[in-house]
Parts: sequence; C-alpha cells; structure tokens
Amino acid sequence: GARGDEPEWRWLTLAGIICVAQSFVDLDIPGPWESSSFSQGSIALLGLVLLYMSWFRWTFKVKGVAPVIGRWKDPINSSKKVTGVGVVLVILAYVTGRIEIFPDPTGLLLLLVGMLVLLCGIYVWSVVDGPLHEEE
Repeated sequence: GARGDEPEWRWLTLAGIICVAQSFVDLDIPGPWESSSFSQGSIALLGLVLLYMSWFRWTFKVKGVAPVIGRWKDPINSSKKVTGVGVVLVILAYVTGRIEIFPDPTGLLLLLVGMLVLLCGIYVWSVVDGPLHEEE
C-alpha cells in the first residue's frame, strides 16, 4: 500500500515499463485488427499512460493528471529540465526511427512523449518567466 497519504505509484511504474518495453522487441501480437505493430503501439500507449500517472503521483504526492503550475516547487528551473528531457526524447525518437532493430512504433512513441514533455516545459517556462508571465 501507499505510505502515509502518498498514493501508490510503484505498481503503475512496473506495469507501464512492461507495456512500453514490449515495443522495443519485435513480437507477433496481431490483435483483433491483424496488425502486430498496431497492437504493440496500443499496448505501449497504455504503458505511457500508466507511467505518466505513476510520475504524477510520485512527483506531486496526489492522484490526478494535470500538473498545474501551482504544484511545481521550482517551476523556472524545473521547466528548463523538462524542456531538456523533451529535446533528448525527440532526438532519441529520430535515432530509433532509423535503426532497423526497433519495431515501427518505437520512434513514434518516443516522438509523442518527447513532444508532450517539450510542450509542457515550454508552457511552464512561458507562464512563469517568459512571454505569458504577468507581473503582480
């Protein structure tokens, strides 16, 4: 169970890692649509949702899905780190999309996550220290 008031995040992390990891190996999971890559991509997307929920619970110590800026301890510095992680994920997506050993959905999934992380980092920066910042 969870410690104190902290929601459980460990099981979500484990399930998410397993769901995403299967997209890095070439498995034959045709599913009802007879497309192995679509099945792997769908399972990996489920894994990404689980990993996001796990990260949210671990980071903010509450259940939920919206990382509102008021919950960030140091939004200016954190937004720079989040943006950097997004850039790294986009580069990894480009690289894995060109390596034949990775199944088709791998690069697409990394690009999706990278772009979402990048968008989050840029948004937070623009609101707390950028062009959308309002002086009080």
